[in-house]
Amino acid sequence: MVRVNREAVPPCFALVHPGLEAIACDEIVRDLGGEIKKQDRGLVVFRVPKLDTSLLELRTTEDVYLLAWGTDDLTFRAIDLKNITKWTSRTPDWPNLLRFHHQIHAKPHGKPTYRLITQMEGKPCYRRIDAGKALAEGLEGVFPASWKLAEENASVEVWLKIRKKMAICGIRLSDRTMRHRKYKHDHLPASLRPSIAAAMARLAGISPGNIVLDPMCGSGTILAEVIELNKQRKSGRVYTWGGDSDLSCLRASQNNLRQVGPTLLAQWDATQLPIPTQSIDRIICNLPFGKQVSSPELIPSLYHKCIQEWNRILHPGGRAVLLVSETETLRQACRKVNWQPLRELTVEILGQKATITCWNKP
Repeated sequence: MVRVNREAVPPCFALVHPGLEAIACDEIVRDLGGEIKKQDRGLVVFRVPKLDTSLLELRTTEDVYLLAWGTDDLTFRAIDLKNITKWTSRTPDWPNLLRFHHQIHAKPHGKPTYRLITQMEGKPCYRRIDAGKALAEGLEGVFPASWKLAEENASVEVWLKIRKKMAICGIRLSDRTMRHRKYKHDHLPASLRPSIAAAMARLAGISPGNIVLDPMCGSGTILAEVIELNKQRKSGRVYTWGGDSDLSCLRASQNNLRQVGPTLLAQWDATQLPIPTQSIDRIICNLPFGKQVSSPELIPSLYHKCIQEWNRILHPGGRAVLLVSETETLRQACRKVNWQPLRELTVEILGQKATITCWNKP
């Protein structure tokens, strides 16, 4: 059991796409001066020197919470329900947690509302609704009688997440704009999740003055995250360039990037680019998965043609960060041009496994 009551500055936890834990930890430590307390699949527990709105600027996380309590000792038996109620009622200092929540989100005028959310993975002997009732029982008396229970758009959300023997409970600090971003006005099928794009941007090791290319830019998510990362670092201009064969994708990119920053966009074939040889410093791209092309048998040919062309335009010493599902096919294509592997991360995106691969051109 993680005991966190009566701490001056409570710890936090973040939910991330499985596989991105190390990248999220790096962002928390480097950008917020945080200290990592625990990593688990899709979860990072941490402390920061101060709790303020900078937490909401994290880009490799899906959601951020104030930690109320956590445990790795669930039994999958009915006793868990009694323990959830007990841990919820006795362990946290709820007034302190609510005070910190109100520092980041001002207490609303009128009658405040609260919402309880329970998520559960695995097959215990009890139902998710039973765990939710146990959470509610533990919270009796925490919220004043004037506060109303709401189904959505509540002032305060208390979350309970259960996975196998682990349970974690806290007050949500983020909202949907952390995972969906304010700039994403236009969405496309199979559009890349912004936190994945942000992780790829960090892995690219971008320096001031670099020219960064996404040759299959889709709705522009990778380009947006590169620009936003550069804004945060305030270290000098980075030049972004994107393109796609589909005009509807280019229109979506243009709409999404309009409020983010300047970038060049063009319609082209990613295997035959109108770009000078050895002129690009970084390539970051979400390559099509098998189900995104007319036939999965076309993937090997597409990957090999792309890598041959991208090797031509990439500057010696340049880096490529690529998201793929057919990892071995990509490895074969990269070996043919003698790219050197730097790092691989297996990630889970909405239940589907993929790999972020990093390569250097000698």
